[in-house]
Amino acid sequence: MSRPVLSTHVLDTSTGKPAFGVFVELYKKKDDSWTLWHNTVTSSDGRIQFPFTKDSMAAGTYKLKFKIEDYYKQNNKETLYPYVEIVFNTKDDEHYHIPLLLTPYGYSTYRGS
Repeated sequence: MSRPVLSTHVLDTSTGKPAFGVFVELYKKKDDSWTLWHNTVTSSDGRIQFPFTKDSMAAGTYKLKFKIEDYYKQNNKETLYPYVEIVFNTKDDEHYHIPLLLTPYGYSTYRGS
């Protein structure tokens, strides 16, 4: 069985805890448009391991869309950002871990391992 090629982790740095229940959509770019490919929510530890292997997830341009406003509403907080989109390119035979560090008024991301 091939190793999964995409994962993410959302950490709410305003609380220092994983962001549980963040709705995340995965899109794939084809030509000049985006196609919804998968959607799910973060686990109790703020993680998602997408069910794709190198055989099912070709190299290309993808986008993770995190529904931030819904997450903060569930936690009775306001946020500046209704959602965060992270666009990234993939190559064949590599693993991509795309973390999101989040506060109600800021965020950052990087390529993890």
